[in-house]
Amino acid sequence: MNESKFISWLGRIASVIAILMYVSYIAQIINNLHGNYGAPLQPFVAGVNCSLWSIYAYFKKDRDWPVFWANFPGVFFSFATFLTCFPW
Repeated sequence: MNESKFISWLGRIASVIAILMYVSYIAQIINNLHGNYGAPLQPFVAGVNCSLWSIYAYFKKDRDWPVFWANFPGVFFSFATFLTCFPW
């Protein structure tokens, strides 16, 4: 396998793993909604991080789609988790 093909596959696999990492917030969101509140700092910082990486990947001259798609779901899942950490 040549280096270009390897990097392409590595980007896809890393993107899927990153998306799964943020989808795993669903369990914490459910716990938060049932009154078992988690700490809000980590999901907030993750949301900011994902936002910055998504903006970077989208607006650079040659868009970096694996980085964008790996972080874009994290924007929503992280901030949803953060917002549900409080007993509004």
